[in-house]
Amino acid sequence: MRSSTSRSTRIDNLVAVTDALIELSSRLRQTADLLRTGGLEPEAVLELIEECARIASDASAQVDQRARAALEPLPDLPGQLPLPAA
Repeated sequence: MRSSTSRSTRIDNLVAVTDALIELSSRLRQTADLLRTGGLEPEAVLELIEECARIASDASAQVDQRARAALEPLPDLPGQLPLPAA
């Protein structure tokens, strides 16, 4: 049962990370399309760049947080006996 819960948690983490990366990818493509048109004012270009940087920072933080959570050992539960060393 523990492996099922662990697997479910990993899938949930992957979905959240994937969603953030999909949002970033989509926004970056939209921004690239807008920049290619050449019809934007310099201030609008700067706002788009700042927004993409913010989204990238958020996505990076989510990926880092989930990677760290996946690598951290589970806490010892009360009454749980340690496994003997092999």
